[in-house]
Amino acid sequence: RLKAWALRWFGCGSRQSARRPLAASSALGQKHAPTRNEASSIPEFLADPANLLPFILIGFAAQIVDGALGMAYGAISSTLLISLGVPPKVASAGVHTVETFTTGVSAISHVAHRNVNWRLFFRIVIPGMVGGVLGAYVISNIHADVARPVVLTYLMGIGLYLLYRGAMHRHTEREPKIVEPLGLIGGFLDAAGGGGWGPIVTSNLMVQGATPRTTIGTVNTAEFFLTLTISATFLVTLGFEAFTTATIGLLIGGIVAAPLGAIIAKRVEADKLLVMVGVVLTLTSGWGVWNLLT
Repeated sequence: RLKAWALRWFGCGSRQSARRPLAASSALGQKHAPTRNEASSIPEFLADPANLLPFILIGFAAQIVDGALGMAYGAISSTLLISLGVPPKVASAGVHTVETFTTGVSAISHVAHRNVNWRLFFRIVIPGMVGGVLGAYVISNIHADVARPVVLTYLMGIGLYLLYRGAMHRHTEREPKIVEPLGLIGGFLDAAGGGGWGPIVTSNLMVQGATPRTTIGTVNTAEFFLTLTISATFLVTLGFEAFTTATIGLLIGGIVAAPLGAIIAKRVEADKLLVMVGVVLTLTSGWGVWNLLT
């Protein structure tokens, strides 16, 4: 049933030819002359907002995980959209548009709960924005799937390692040394792959000994500036083709959940956060590898 809703609102399904709706490409915003079905899509959405409920739930769940653990909103949302046939560049553009709002709310919440290490923030935000611009340009003009299996396998290994450290209580806090390159790589992969900022940056900072709570808050706060930069780049390179009414569901769910993640990150013990990050990172990366192999 969920897939049926998704197919309907992202235009990836099909009906009888007499009532053929938008094709996947046109529904995702490619330039074309408006059809009668297209003209009626927005009034239909306004008349029956419940049609977006599945996407609201997905946005809520993904943002709870992302706000609490510093990762997975982009991975979860992009994986869903791409699995339904949405082109990677359009999925990435749509998700980052939503994240511009959700990460803004999440950042305010993390700052309010004092989850941000400002020294670390300034070390990752500029390289992240630079990497984001490069990644958005690459995926808008070139197929960027070559490195995906390698990155996913690497992240799955990091997830297992964090899971082990959290379970064995072997997390020793210390100042991370490799920071700026992580921001650059994380920003690039986030834009090019539709997700990767949190998994790359948060996990590798924790591996180096950074405090889980402030690492999660700092990475989430920096992500607002990253997604704003990436969305602006997509707007320049793609125009408005990715901004469909279907993203409203993800946006509503994400904004509602955004303040809650900071509370979870503040109250959960470091070892437990490591375990949860490890589980989420392993599952999302493993799912991506499985999809590539099947």
